[in-house]
Amino acid sequence: MEAWERFVTGQEVAAGCVSKYVWSSWQRSRRFGIEPAKRLAPIAVAGDALEQLRLRNQMLLAAAKGLFMTTAHLLARSGSIMLLTDAHGVVLEMAGDHATMAAARDIRLIEGGNWNEGVIGTNGIGTALAMRTPAQVHTAEHFCSGIKLWVCAAAPVFMPGTDQILGVLDISCPPASYQVNNLALAVASARQIEAVLAERISQEHRRLLEACLQMSGRTDSQALLALDRNACLVHSSGNAPGLELRPGARVAGLEPGHSIDDWARRLPETLRSEWLHPVTLNGAFIGGLLMVPKSARATPKSSPVAESDAKGVVNDFAAPVQASVTDRGGFAKLVWNSQAMHTAIERARQVSARRVPVLIQGETGVGKELFARAIHGDDERNSPFVTFNCGATTKELIGSELFGHVRGAFTGATNEGRAGRFELAHGGTLCLDEVGELPLDLQPVLLRVLEEGVIYRLGDGKPRHVNVRLLAMTNRDLLHEVEAGRFRRDLYHRINVTRVRVPPLRERDQDIELLTDHFNLQLSLRHGVPVRQFGSDVRAVMRAYSWPGNVRELRNLIESLLLTSDQDIVQLSELPEELLTAAQLPTAVPQAPREQQPATSLEESERLAIVRAIKEHQGNLARAARALGVSRSTLYRKVERYRLEDVVRSSDISDGSSEARVGNIGMNGRAAPE
Repeated sequence: MEAWERFVTGQEVAAGCVSKYVWSSWQRSRRFGIEPAKRLAPIAVAGDALEQLRLRNQMLLAAAKGLFMTTAHLLARSGSIMLLTDAHGVVLEMAGDHATMAAARDIRLIEGGNWNEGVIGTNGIGTALAMRTPAQVHTAEHFCSGIKLWVCAAAPVFMPGTDQILGVLDISCPPASYQVNNLALAVASARQIEAVLAERISQEHRRLLEACLQMSGRTDSQALLALDRNACLVHSSGNAPGLELRPGARVAGLEPGHSIDDWARRLPETLRSEWLHPVTLNGAFIGGLLMVPKSARATPKSSPVAESDAKGVVNDFAAPVQASVTDRGGFAKLVWNSQAMHTAIERARQVSARRVPVLIQGETGVGKELFARAIHGDDERNSPFVTFNCGATTKELIGSELFGHVRGAFTGATNEGRAGRFELAHGGTLCLDEVGELPLDLQPVLLRVLEEGVIYRLGDGKPRHVNVRLLAMTNRDLLHEVEAGRFRRDLYHRINVTRVRVPPLRERDQDIELLTDHFNLQLSLRHGVPVRQFGSDVRAVMRAYSWPGNVRELRNLIESLLLTSDQDIVQLSELPEELLTAAQLPTAVPQAPREQQPATSLEESERLAIVRAIKEHQGNLARAARALGVSRSTLYRKVERYRLEDVVRSSDISDGSSEARVGNIGMNGRAAPE
């Protein structure tokens, strides 16, 4: 302890006071900028995000399931707990003594807690990851003062036959419960998980070889390669263009830990994604077969790949080409090629590095949460991303969900109390979906939290400081809600420091085919079914449709087409009636002016109402405002927002002397002096 105190205060520490691996870990902790007074680990994921993380580590958790069932019984009264983390030190599973698990909550040694050395300093889990070897850290050896009352023994779990770390097996306890064999138990448990994994991998390799036999008997190919879930070569026959591999070697670009959905996008340039066939075992993806046809030539991905047969089917299932975004990986995951998306992404990218509230607006299904996650940044930032849908629970429970509660705060409250979303998001991002649904009486409470950074759990008078960046999402026109008295003006301006509008799919028609190919490949890999071919007639119908459900509707259609037919080619008859009806409208019939067409969203309805009022009153905005029941200043803002200045000018049939016409609109929608 004395050595630690001298170290954190910058004094000289005598040699030999601490072990070499603890000393090197303290030095790394200082380089990471870890605060020695830190008392608990951050929450990396919670709720749905935690379940998604567990799903991504399903193979590891399945291999550890038997061990944890046994451990829950053996450690029930031992004063110790066993934990399993992912490859970054985020806790996925825990079992053992209930009293110890309750005490562990005080330092966030819980599911979703991040124990990477880069965020909480020297500790068993993080140091084992950093050293890639088993590590034991006693009490004062921890770098942060808040966790010095614990002893941790941890061992990394490796993918069998590789140097890839899948996670860490840790045994933690207070000093009074420490046993000298804890580290040996952690190492033995890690090896047990690896043995189960090795057996599972052996089964998967057998299934891949069976798939090779089935495929080779049905096709005449130049080369056939079987790749396991780590993109390592299990079997090969023939020669693939530009690819030389030995058994066990990994295909370049397909690194461990990447999503299976990324495989086709990361194939070497000489391989094409339509040659990739997923292989499943018990419904789970275990690898793929690369079948290179005899007529194949080395074709760079940058070249257009499109071959049409006599039926007009386009075989263009190469990975979608995404516009280059040289920024955080979150933006690189967005699929787009249209100017409308380019504008939205550029604006989002500019605000992503600044911790200011952002209002993300867009219709249902456009992908507002994808933008929110991209603005938050990569998982590597080690800060939590917590979401909450303000319209998905009752008015009475929203306060408890956002701010938490203490024991007995209300009927139905948990016995031990619970932290709210603001506390879970401390140090990171809180994403509020459907913020326009927030009850009016809770809005001043939210405003106070945003202004002061302090929350009070329900039933508790103790202030709790939180540092949270707010991303608010809505499909409503919040300014209209303010004018209608359903949303507080001061809260609107507080959450609308910056605004990002996500365009609907009908404004990004260039992306429809790109997204079609993306979902075709992604969902085929997920469900273990072959990709399907979309002919030019089907694609034309899809381009003609307005997609009121936006990207979500398109994705659901592709998924349905993949799962409801075994045919290679998508037929027109398989498309929903609404798509066929939209495509069969006679082109000779003149289309109604835009202001006479039915609206497809709240924003469009508002725009059409303003256009009609302006035309009815010959461009006189004062009279149009009175007819609409809004103030002149509000109408000025709307005219500027929807870019209706030309409508005002074309509607003005007077000599220009009338009051409040377009010439009086100043900057930012404010009226200029008359």
